[in-house]
Amino acid sequence: MSTIGGASTPKILVFSTHNISDPGIDLAGSAHLHYSPTVMVISLPCTSGIRPEWIVYAIQKGFDGVFVATDGEECAYLPNCAELTSEVVTRAQTMLQERGLEPQRVKMAAVCSVCADPFVNHMREFAESLAPLGPSRKVAA
Repeated sequence: MSTIGGASTPKILVFSTHNISDPGIDLAGSAHLHYSPTVMVISLPCTSGIRPEWIVYAIQKGFDGVFVATDGEECAYLPNCAELTSEVVTRAQTMLQERGLEPQRVKMAAVCSVCADPFVNHMREFAESLAPLGPSRKVAA
């Protein structure tokens, strides 16, 4: 967790998609909506391409949580993208649990191209749910 203004703020990694969720996240920034500066976004074509190992690695290297911003049913690549992404997230949560880490450190939700307010709300709520867990335990390489 990072300290901002004297308060601990969870470091969150967001996996986002080029076509749908990125524009919603960008809209949050251009509308000057506030979410933590400890949120980092990685953009990719489709969230179903995320590997569970990436999520586990991010948590082991110091991110307090990983948020997967899916396209929902509007993925340009796969009609069952949300289902496949849900399987990735479930597998990552299982892998975290097997390593003694909290599966609640991973969350998935659909974020559309005009979902600036919902994205900001997701970040606030996720950060609030991560706070009681404390910082993730960094694992040496």
